[in-house]
Amino acid sequence: MKAFELIQPTSLDAALEALPGARDTKARDRVKILAGGQDLLGELKEHLIEPQTLVNLKSIPGLDQIEHRDDGSLRLGALVTLARIEEDRALRERFALLAEAAGAVASVQIRNAGTLGGNLCQRPRCWYYRHEQAVCIKKGGSECFAYGGLNKYNAILGGGPSYIVHPSDVAPALVALEAQAVIRGKRGERQVALEQFFTLPSEGSVLRENVLTSEEILTHVIVPAQSDAPWRSTYIKFRERGSYDFALSAVALRLSMDGDKVRDARLVLGGVAPIPWRCEKAEKAMVGRKLDAQTAEFVGKLALEGAEPLEHNAYKILLTQGLITKALRKLAN
Repeated sequence: MKAFELIQPTSLDAALEALPGARDTKARDRVKILAGGQDLLGELKEHLIEPQTLVNLKSIPGLDQIEHRDDGSLRLGALVTLARIEEDRALRERFALLAEAAGAVASVQIRNAGTLGGNLCQRPRCWYYRHEQAVCIKKGGSECFAYGGLNKYNAILGGGPSYIVHPSDVAPALVALEAQAVIRGKRGERQVALEQFFTLPSEGSVLRENVLTSEEILTHVIVPAQSDAPWRSTYIKFRERGSYDFALSAVALRLSMDGDKVRDARLVLGGVAPIPWRCEKAEKAMVGRKLDAQTAEFVGKLALEGAEPLEHNAYKILLTQGLITKALRKLAN
């Protein structure tokens, strides 16, 4: 690990002062933000990044708070740990989907240290990106080595020119919950729908995975109140190992019911695309249908429509369709 300067600001303004300007794109690699450190410290140890400065957010008050608002919405600081999200009783009662997703992350030890903001902003887990000597397209190279190489874990939807998958578990859940990202920069604060927070490799710079500029910090996530209609939700993840592993595929499903028929739906996939993959066509197809075997088969096909598997990951199509069926059966009971 290369030596670096550690800055520990006690206010957001001080943290922002330590960041480079938005136009100084080269400085993005010289200054990095430290939240939980579960991903960033690994990158430092593996020499994937060698920043000159780390800006530690842990001394900034208020970023580790869970706020249950009177209007029924939820405001989560970026430094709230995944364990607290999983264990908060009021959160679990009102936003079970998010609690389930947080509980699906890695191990208890990692959830106790890993933060919401860090989980949303973590970098790809692709073998080639994580290999110190592989200068792939995500590290400024000219090609995605996974495209014609070892691609068992890579994207089947939305890929190109990079075929990474976004590794976050909480991201699909929050997109399904229509959450907003609160972003603070030197020019003020802005809110972005979390669905628009993540970027495909074909959109903008292939070197990044979200809309944050070099002078911005993700400070909070706001989850809107549930509507009056009764909602059911679940998060189902399939991993290669029984624990401590990233998703080969995951399903975040949220349904509003009118009797035994679907009134409204949000279906977001994880582990299969460079972003949390929302299946709008499948969502619309569910409306007015009963949660039966025919609906599950129909929705599964629509959700994976347009999938373009690589040489070693076609299994993800049937796997994901099976997870969608499992999620629908769970919510039908």
